Amino acid sequence: MSLSPDTAAASDTAAASDTAAAPGTEPGTAPPPRQDSGERRRRLPLAALLALATAVFVTSLTETLPAGLLPGMSHDLRVSESATGQTVTVYAIGTALTAIPLTAATAGWRRKRLLLTAVAGFAAANTVTALSSVYGLTMAARFVAGVAAGVAWALLAGYARRMTPVPLQGRAIAIAMAGIPVALSLGVPAGTFLGQALGWRVAFLAMTALTVVLLGWIVAAVPDHPGRPSGERPLMLRALGVPGVRPVLFVTLLFVLAHTVLYAYIATFLDDLGMGDRTDLVLLVFGVTSLAGIWVVGARIHRRLRALTVAATLLVAAAATLLAVTGDGGAPVYVAAALWGLGWGGLPTLLQTAVGDAGGDHADAAQAMLVTLWNVAMAGGGVLGGVLLEVTGSGSFPWTVLLLLLPVLAVVLAARRHGFPSRRPGA
Repeated sequence: MSLSPDTAAASDTAAASDTAAAPGTEPGTAPPPRQDSGERRRRLPLAALLALATAVFVTSLTETLPAGLLPGMSHDLRVSESATGQTVTVYAIGTALTAIPLTAATAGWRRKRLLLTAVAGFAAANTVTALSSVYGLTMAARFVAGVAAGVAWALLAGYARRMTPVPLQGRAIAIAMAGIPVALSLGVPAGTFLGQALGWRVAFLAMTALTVVLLGWIVAAVPDHPGRPSGERPLMLRALGVPGVRPVLFVTLLFVLAHTVLYAYIATFLDDLGMGDRTDLVLLVFGVTSLAGIWVVGARIHRRLRALTVAATLLVAAAATLLAVTGDGGAPVYVAAALWGLGWGGLPTLLQTAVGDAGGDHADAAQAMLVTLWNVAMAGGGVLGGVLLEVTGSGSFPWTVLLLLLPVLAVVLAARRHGFPSRRPGA
C-alpha cells in the first residue's frame, strides 16, 4: 500500500516553491526568463522519484517474496506452509504496530536520514532471513523488516509530493508507487524463479544486494527536507472526524484483506490446481497488468478517482469469480491473473490520493492511519488465509475475496460527496 506524514505540508511547500525567487538570485538581479520558470514547474525530478520507486519496490518485494517461495522455505525451516505463510503476517504486524508511533517519534528527523535508516533496516532483515535456519529467528527478522516498512511507507508518498510542483504531484506519487507493480510483475516472479533454481536464500540475498545499491542511490539523488518543528506532531484521532477519511480507511482495510487472503497463498492455490510449476508465469501476468493498471491510474486520477476505484473493485471481483468457478487451471487462471493485476495495480495510488484529499489539514495523520490499516489487513489476510487453508482448503480463497469486496463496492458508491467524490478538489 503504502502511506505519509509529510503530505499535509507538501502542498503548501510545493506551492510556495512555485512562486519563490530562483535560488541564488541576488536583489536587483533580473529574474530568469518566464519560460524557464514554466519548465521547472512542469519538470519531474525523475532520478529522485525513481529512487523512491525502488525503495517502494524493496518494501513491497520484501513483504510479498515469501508468497512464491513457501514450499522451499517451509521445507528448510521445518514447519508447515501455513506456518511459513505467517512470515507475511508478522511483517505486516511489525508495520501495523509501529507505523503511527514511529511516525510521531521521528517527525522531527530530517527526511533523508529517516529514509536511509529505513532502507538499511531492510538490508539487515533480509540478510538475517537468508541466513537463518530457525523459524523463530526468521520471524523476528521479518518483524524488523515490517518495522522498517512502517517508517518507509509513512514517508514515501509525502516525500514524492514534497519534491514535486503541485500540478505534478499526482503523477509523482504514481511514479513512486510504481515500485509495487514492478515488484509484483518482475520481482516476485524473478524471486520465485531464482528460488526454484538456486534456493530461496539466494533470492533474499539478492534483495540485500539491491538494497545496498539503493542506499548509494538515495545519497546521490534524493534531496533532503527538514522534519516537523520540535513539538509539532500529527494528531491521528482527529483525522477520523474529517468527512471522507473513514470511508477510505474502511475500503483500504477490506480491499487489502481480500487481496492478501489469496495472494499470500497463491503458490499453494496454484499447486492445488496442478499449476504449481507455473507460479512464476501467473505472477508475471499479474504483475505486467498491474503496471498497466498504475499507468491508467496515473494518467486519469486527477479527474477520475471515483470511477477508477469502482473499476478496480469490479476487476478484482471478476478475477475472483473466474478463479472460483475454475476447477482445473489453464487459460482461465491467466485471464483471472490479468484482471486481478489490472484492478490492483493502481489501488495504492488511488487510496493514498483519496485519503490525502479527504484529510485536508489532517492529511499527514490520515496517511499514517492508512499505513497502519493497510498492514493490519495484510496481517489479517495472512492469518485468515492460513485458517481457511487448514479448515476448508485453498478453493475457498476466491469466494472469500468476493464476499469481502461486496461492502467495498457499496462504500465506494455511497461516498460520493466525501472520500470518493465524482470530482477531486481542484480538478
